[in-house]
Amino acid sequence: MAKSTLSRLRRPDFLLLLMAVAVPLSFAAWQTLLNNFAIERASFSGQEMGILQSLREIPGFLAFAVVFLLLLIREQRLAYISLALLGIGTAVTGFFPSVIGLYITTVIMSIGFHYYETLQTSLALQWIDKSHSAETLGRLIAAGSFASIVTFGLIWMFDDLLVLDYQWIYLIMGGLTLVIASIAWLGFPLFPQKTEQHKHMVFRKRYWLYYTLTFMSGARRQIFIVFAGFLMVEKFGYTVSQIALLFLVNATINVFLAPRIGRLIGRIGEHRALLIEYAGLILVFCGYAVVETAWIAAGLYIIDHLFFAMAIALKTYFQKIAAPEDIASSAGVSFSINHIAAVVIPALFGIIWLSSPALVFYAGAAMAAVSFALSLLVPEIPAMGRESRFAFSSVDSR
Repeated sequence: MAKSTLSRLRRPDFLLLLMAVAVPLSFAAWQTLLNNFAIERASFSGQEMGILQSLREIPGFLAFAVVFLLLLIREQRLAYISLALLGIGTAVTGFFPSVIGLYITTVIMSIGFHYYETLQTSLALQWIDKSHSAETLGRLIAAGSFASIVTFGLIWMFDDLLVLDYQWIYLIMGGLTLVIASIAWLGFPLFPQKTEQHKHMVFRKRYWLYYTLTFMSGARRQIFIVFAGFLMVEKFGYTVSQIALLFLVNATINVFLAPRIGRLIGRIGEHRALLIEYAGLILVFCGYAVVETAWIAAGLYIIDHLFFAMAIALKTYFQKIAAPEDIASSAGVSFSINHIAAVVIPALFGIIWLSSPALVFYAGAAMAAVSFALSLLVPEIPAMGRESRFAFSSVDSR
């Protein structure tokens, strides 16, 4: 009976869920503690934080290189190695409380995180059937959010009850990710690929709209990850426990809503879902620019985070327009495109922040408006050969 149950669990979808749980144990801990750790222990200002976030995004910009690593190692195995790097980078962060030390550990953590995210997207789009991919991706978000809830609860316990130092919290949470990566490596078989993936870079002009939306998505993401969180600490004085509580609320909402958002995208389509996302973001970013009350800022932060689940629509849009053999290579290329703006924006906007935090968020609203306009070009029913309302040419176009 136990052997039968174990056999049923050793499926691709369960492996994706397990790995989705492993990531937040490290990354959510790193992110939750970062602003307080950087300000209290490494004396960061907005400028240093901007530089750190730019450095963090460089491995994402280089994600296209994952296709070359696939010449040497199976995609599934590389995902495990990436998870391990994420855990190691997080585990050692607290032992280097300086500007340079935090820069170095961030890059190590980031290599693991970004390469894993690239591979997870590729594996999910290969393993999951198109007919229910949005709902399944929603479940993966929910699983990750549940792990985030556990992480925030542990951070609260470690910080408030046990009064552990930053270095021990980072070490424990990074170690948990390492344990799960080891379980995945030892406990799951290598699953066969339905379609042999290209082992070279794939960049096709018929994917132009997807590439452009992906670029804008990377720019929008930085406003939330870097500057919305920094606003909470610098302007409103949020403590570690309060930031953890805010993240806990976000994760709890995602556990219940992400699968439903996935089903909603399956019903209304990618076109409408993307329009809803970017219209909402315009309002949220303008709100950040003018907010003067801590609880209203927290409300904007929660709404902002909720819109991340709508980004499922961009992944399923690509799954529908892409040739099956393009998925792994294109996942790396698109991840790099996503991070072009991410490398530049934190450092540049960090300088702007020193004179006008509001201007940073107005710029974010402008970027959301551009994304809204681009989303108007997404077809009601995207497919190969129908990549946009003004598709360039036939499906074999390069």
